[in-house]
Amino acid sequence: MKVDQDHFEVLRKIQKKPEASQRELAGELGFSLGKLNYCLKALQKKGLIKLQNFQKKKNKISYLQYIITPKGVTQRTKLTINFMKRKMKEYDELKKELEKK
Repeated sequence: MKVDQDHFEVLRKIQKKPEASQRELAGELGFSLGKLNYCLKALQKKGLIKLQNFQKKKNKISYLQYIITPKGVTQRTKLTINFMKRKMKEYDELKKELEKK
C-alpha cells in the first residue's frame, strides 16, 4: 500500500511538472534521490511513464521529460479513487468516534 501511495505521488507530481529534474522531484516529494529513481524505474517497467529527451539540444541531460502513458493515466485514476475511498473511510471512523463521546 505504501508503494502505491509513493507511485501515486510521483505520477501526480510528474503530471504537474513533467520537465522537473529528478533532484527537483525528489525534493518536492520528500524522497531521497535513490528512492525516487527506484520509483521511476518501477513506473517505467510497468509502462506507466516513459522518458523523452530532446536530442537537438546540446545539454541533453537538462532536457529530459517524463511523460505519463495512457496506461499511467488509468493507473493514476485508480490510485486516486483508492486514496479517496481510504480517506472517506477514515473520516467516517473519526466521525463515529466523535459521536460516541
